[in-house]
Amino acid sequence: MTTLNLTYEDDNIFAKILAGDIPSHKVYEDDKTLAFMDVMPQAKGHVLVIPKQKAVELSQLEPEYASAVLMTAKKVMQAQRQVFEREGIIQMQLNGAEAGQTVYHYHVHLIPTNIHQLGKHASTQADMAELAEQAKQLREAIAAAE
Repeated sequence: MTTLNLTYEDDNIFAKILAGDIPSHKVYEDDKTLAFMDVMPQAKGHVLVIPKQKAVELSQLEPEYASAVLMTAKKVMQAQRQVFEREGIIQMQLNGAEAGQTVYHYHVHLIPTNIHQLGKHASTQADMAELAEQAKQLREAIAAAE
């Protein structure tokens, strides 16, 4: 059995995005969460939702941040359905390397696709202009719904 490491590393890519050290295509942000386009998407419109709390996985997440992540995911999913005209949204969350987690900051994937059409994780980088346009469309859909 492998040893589970739940030590939060402050230099992970999502921490750097939260700190503003690495740019992202923001979809939605509030005081507890940030949603942004995945630059290595498994399908068109792939969004990541992260808490503004240092947590490697779900077991470390404070209840108010867990709730906030789900509420943000709900807003993003509604926007994805509208913008990408998709009924099905895969909501995926991985805890630990054995489950496939590669960035050790808690996050939820929202992927508007069919499970059988899901692309390989982290295999191809998206076009940044396309991601910027998708993020803009999603932001506008969220703003219109509020």
